[in-house]
Amino acid sequence: MKGLYIILLELPQSAAVRARRRAFALEPGFYAYVGSAMNSLEARIARHLSPDKKRHWHIDYLLEHAIVRYVLSAESDADLECLLAGGLADAAVISGFGCSDCRCRSHLFFSPDLNDLTSRASGAFRAAGLDPRTVRISDTQLQRSRAQGI
Repeated sequence: MKGLYIILLELPQSAAVRARRRAFALEPGFYAYVGSAMNSLEARIARHLSPDKKRHWHIDYLLEHAIVRYVLSAESDADLECLLAGGLADAAVISGFGCSDCRCRSHLFFSPDLNDLTSRASGAFRAAGLDPRTVRISDTQLQRSRAQGI
């Protein structure tokens, strides 16, 4: 299944996230990362939740410091990743994060308020004409996924 996703995560403390040739100084709070999977949406999301992966994308480096709280996703044959990112652009933008293969300012957005960011993420999906599926990721689910290598 092809599709799009937004991962909502919490950064409990400040972090200097070094991703290949870039470094990002991030404040504690909540972040929304926009991505697409034009091969297998479920596999891409499972990869992001797994601790056992080769670091490839900017998000892989951030996930070493953050806790995933929600994953919003929707099936789509169209690559609307940049449209979703544009729908979140009124939140604080982490310039240059996750967008090295497009012309967007960013695919990572910040808010000190998780409810605000969740609402913005849902709104970005709806503005793109998509009905997102929202899954809350509990600490227990993360621990189980990590233990199973998912």
